[in-house]
Amino acid sequence: MEQWITQFMEQYGYWGILLMIAVENLFPPIPSEVILTFGGFMTTNTGMTVPGVIAFATAGSVGGAVILYGIGLLIDVERLERIVDRYGHILRIKREDIRRADAWFDNYGYWTVLFCRMVPLVRSLISIPAGMSNMRFGLFLLFTTIGTLAWNTILVLIGAALGDSWEQVLYYMDIYSNIVYAALAIGAIAIVVLYIRKRRKSQSS
Repeated sequence: MEQWITQFMEQYGYWGILLMIAVENLFPPIPSEVILTFGGFMTTNTGMTVPGVIAFATAGSVGGAVILYGIGLLIDVERLERIVDRYGHILRIKREDIRRADAWFDNYGYWTVLFCRMVPLVRSLISIPAGMSNMRFGLFLLFTTIGTLAWNTILVLIGAALGDSWEQVLYYMDIYSNIVYAALAIGAIAIVVLYIRKRRKSQSS
């Protein structure tokens, strides 16, 4: 996949970067690290510029995020509540749990979107709950753009600085990704454990 991505970018330049990044948002297994660092490297041996690569990459990222935000709007919390009413007993989830999660996202969603745009895998998927909670589109767009611009700028600059050795950064990005995934897994387990304990405590009382 990595070779195919780089060949596509070499053939189509800025527009290839924009399209690849947009697709990466919709299909997270496509590695943005490869696209962005190779895009930075391309500025050292083509007529492409660092600001140009960053601009087109950011436009593609935001475009993909908007599509996922729209998907979240189609799902919406009310529809999710109906699904929980029907199947929630299997996972021991109630309508109230969905409402609490939605209220939390209403309070902290903007900052969550901002920081999650710099977290592998989650950076794409975070747009869906933003849409589900009906986050104000203008603010969603603002925080998504800021977070995306920061992520893209860092990786493109690293790719440009490393030049022919741009692939070296992929090793360190794998380490970063694994640390993030481990932290997310631990956090998810902790939330589940606390939730179960709280449910048991409320049932016993």
